[in-house]
Amino acid sequence: MPTLAVAAAAVTVAAGLALPTTSASAQVGEATGYATQNGGTTGGAGGQTVRATTGTQIHEALCDRAGTDTPIIIEVEGTIDHGNTSKVSGDGCDTADDVIELKKISNVTIIGTGDGAVFDQLGIHVRESSNIIIQNVTVRNVKKSGSPTSNGGDAIGMESDVRNVWVDHVTLEASGGESEGYDGLFDLKNNTRYVTLSYSILRNSGRGGLVGSSESDRSNGYVTYHHNRYENIDSRAPLLRGGIGHMYNNYYVDLHKSGINSRAGASAKVENNHFEDSKDVLGTFYTDEMGSWEVGGNIFDNVTWSSEGDENHPAGPDPRSNTSVSIPYPYELDDAGCVLDVLDRTAGADKGNRTSDGDCEAEEPTDPEPTDPEPTDPEPTDPEPTDPPDGTNLSIGAGADGSGKASGTSYGNVLDGDMSTYWSPSGSTGRISVKWGSETTVSAINIREAAGAEGNIGSWRVTDHATGAVLASGGGAGAITFEPTTLRKINFEITGSNGTPRVAEFETYAG
Repeated sequence: MPTLAVAAAAVTVAAGLALPTTSASAQVGEATGYATQNGGTTGGAGGQTVRATTGTQIHEALCDRAGTDTPIIIEVEGTIDHGNTSKVSGDGCDTADDVIELKKISNVTIIGTGDGAVFDQLGIHVRESSNIIIQNVTVRNVKKSGSPTSNGGDAIGMESDVRNVWVDHVTLEASGGESEGYDGLFDLKNNTRYVTLSYSILRNSGRGGLVGSSESDRSNGYVTYHHNRYENIDSRAPLLRGGIGHMYNNYYVDLHKSGINSRAGASAKVENNHFEDSKDVLGTFYTDEMGSWEVGGNIFDNVTWSSEGDENHPAGPDPRSNTSVSIPYPYELDDAGCVLDVLDRTAGADKGNRTSDGDCEAEEPTDPEPTDPEPTDPEPTDPEPTDPPDGTNLSIGAGADGSGKASGTSYGNVLDGDMSTYWSPSGSTGRISVKWGSETTVSAINIREAAGAEGNIGSWRVTDHATGAVLASGGGAGAITFEPTTLRKINFEITGSNGTPRVAEFETYAG
């Protein structure tokens, strides 16, 4: 079946979120995906809850158990680093310096709580273990070369007969690629199976992660990746060698070399994902030992594809299934057009462990009822510029995204200073947003409509994306002022229209 290669995401009409218990003393939610198979993954459920603010205390909690399979929930808060992580000995553990070592153990949950848990330059290593949950933590800048080194350069690594691991709501990030000393963010090797990575962010790395350390290491598999955001990654998002990978409802942006690399006999089921501004997001790359894929419901937005060649076998530019993959567990699919909006509110550490309820639907725009034609207007001319607020336009150099975009339009068009380019929603309503990498104070915006679309914007509201607070509401384009607000992302939400909205520029000002 050919994939739905949609050039523009459809309007999000329902994006339900489920907010589980936020009790700091309880594991939040239940495992999903392949981690539910082979007896399931419950971590330390039913065991003692222990607090830890250092890596050594994490090791002590493991070692103080009655046995290596005694259930335990370890709540982590603060920064875990080389200075506070040492080897501890005991009957319930096998630990090491300078790495969180989950070795030859089972029935363990590690969960970030309170003000958050950051593993700084320190990796988490799962080896010869089973029934492990890692949730709501950030792991950053783990190196395999340079100083300091940890965990072979992997943020989270699993190897040697690992079974049933659920990694959920984590943020895994580096500050470069192999030449800067970093390796993979999420690696599985040497007979690792029944793993799920969900609601997580992987970014700023040369390598997203792999399944199988070499073409001969095909004993791994049964891995689910869902509701994750991959951003600014060179390749391996992921790389699969043998086994089965299930990728659904992920958002991939700024993949530089390749994305899902199914090779060496691997099979990938790739459905309802959103790929944007990336290259070679699916195929078999850097080898002639082919893998296969089943695709459906994906969005490919500004994806470029290389040519077929020696050791280069892209699935595009018209990705089609070349296998069929059976999935043994139940799951709910959000529409691909909803994925970006859902993940903005759910993915990564410190998001309250929110999840989608699977009811997010995107609708294609319906044509309006025909009416008697109006007299033909003359050729449009450039609209008169709206008088902007005073000051510097903060949108210059910022980023943009939205709920969906019509074919031939782009979110970035509202930031380019060119009135001949614009963004349109894929229906009569939608959201366009400006975002910054740090907190920015805004007290006014200026919405400028493209030529020929003056007056098409009807009702609207301006909101703080992070909090949902409504900063202003009204109708029509132009200058809009409100109380100074410090935020990282501001939304202009068109809730009604008199025709197809075309936003040429979304200017923002401090006041």
